[in-house]
Amino acid sequence: MREHAGEPKHAGTGTHTAVWVGRATNRTQWVLAALGAACLALGIQLAVSSTWTSGIAPLLMSVIGCVAAGLLMLFGTLAFVNVDVRIDGDALEVRCGHMGLPRRRILLTHVVAADFAPQVTPRQWGGWGYRWRPEKGTAVVVRRGEGLVLRLGDGRTFTITVDDAEAGVRFIRDRLHLPSSGFPAGA
Repeated sequence: MREHAGEPKHAGTGTHTAVWVGRATNRTQWVLAALGAACLALGIQLAVSSTWTSGIAPLLMSVIGCVAAGLLMLFGTLAFVNVDVRIDGDALEVRCGHMGLPRRRILLTHVVAADFAPQVTPRQWGGWGYRWRPEKGTAVVVRRGEGLVLRLGDGRTFTITVDDAEAGVRFIRDRLHLPSSGFPAGA
């Protein structure tokens, strides 16, 4: 699942500002998206080719149910097939899916610690996607694996599953002159 080595890149020519870019993808979610498309197609098929002999209410409920389930599965999974993380000198920006939504921008001045989490799983957060748990904070989980954990000045945490998260943590610590904690974060 490693798509991109998250080494810092220099933005433009002649500038000294480095930018770290990381990405993570989950190809398994394409299967769920295909199932959503199948449900959507079934709903359309029922609406178009039904003889309407069994009454309108059962058929209408079937069509609406298949179309709604299909749209939820299709768009819900496509929104979290991948995550892109971009860290520059000012902020960390997270964009999900192909459209970049939902999007979150965290100013580095709000970050008090950055830690590497060697194993973040969807099970820890209650599934894939943009997650919030009162005892853990907020997370963007698109796959199982390494992650970047930010501790913010207001006491909250923000976790992102991203390839080469360790390089991202080093990049943030270098920008903020944060010391290494010496142990992985518990995500």
